[in-house]
Amino acid sequence: MAVRNDDGSFKMRESKFRNYIAVGGRFPPEKGRYHLYVSYACPWAHRALIVWALKGLEDIIDVSIANPQLLDGWRFVPSDRKVPNDERDVWDFPGATVDKVYGTTQLSDLYHKADPTYDGRYTVPVLWDTREATIVNNESSEVVRSLASGFDSILPASLPASAIDLYPEHLRAEIDATNAWVHRDINVGVYKVGFATTQQAYDVAIRDHVAGMARVEALLSDGREWLVGGAMTEADVRLFTSIIRYDPVYVVAFKTNYGLVRHDYPYLHHWLKKMYWTVPACKDTTHWDHLKAGYHWVSGKIPIGPNNNIEALTDDEG
Repeated sequence: MAVRNDDGSFKMRESKFRNYIAVGGRFPPEKGRYHLYVSYACPWAHRALIVWALKGLEDIIDVSIANPQLLDGWRFVPSDRKVPNDERDVWDFPGATVDKVYGTTQLSDLYHKADPTYDGRYTVPVLWDTREATIVNNESSEVVRSLASGFDSILPASLPASAIDLYPEHLRAEIDATNAWVHRDINVGVYKVGFATTQQAYDVAIRDHVAGMARVEALLSDGREWLVGGAMTEADVRLFTSIIRYDPVYVVAFKTNYGLVRHDYPYLHHWLKKMYWTVPACKDTTHWDHLKAGYHWVSGKIPIGPNNNIEALTDDEG
């Protein structure tokens, strides 16, 4: 359930588990020790999945995928599959998995396993330590950084992914600054618009969000291929998971219909297509049925459009 201020505006609650994977730390990098709980529907979990795939961590960290049909919390497929027929559509969504570690059906069970007194929100992604049976981190931006560099010491040097640096030291100040306004005006901005409960709160939120969209369009208008520097960084990953959902989901579900990415933001549109069609980790972790169901299923109707979830990258754009 969304958390709101007294004026009807949306606000984010802070995550509680804030540790990192680090050599010599409490949670050192080890193959098979950690598990990633995600939902394909959730943009915050999606960013972690992209980095997991980019860094070639498939053989080091396994993943459990929640059902996108969010009711009273994220659910996993029951391991015994013994579900009443009239509830099967709630549990068995194509592509969702069992909880591969414990076989639990509710993400909330994991939070209470980590901390029996936990009273916060049950969010994904969750980076789980199977040895200590606890949550390492449930803050997506920090999970991204643990996945992006925390396992480098055990990645084979011959693996191309081991050389990928999404947070290069000489660009960190610029990446952090870009992340800050993208997070405020776009990543969270769409939620501020969609979850506003008063016209006044909506008007304020949509104004700030539209300004953020115009800002990123202007940034990309100078011909650059990536947001910061000459290669993909975590800033691109963090923006991608919001923009890939924009036309298929947010325009309808969150009333961000001031403009469509494919029609009104040409430079952002090119950047999006480039990310999706040329970066396999982006394309392969984008599951259209999950992300549409995640936002629209509660209404009882999942929109059929847009005509193309994402448009093709033409030869002259490649």
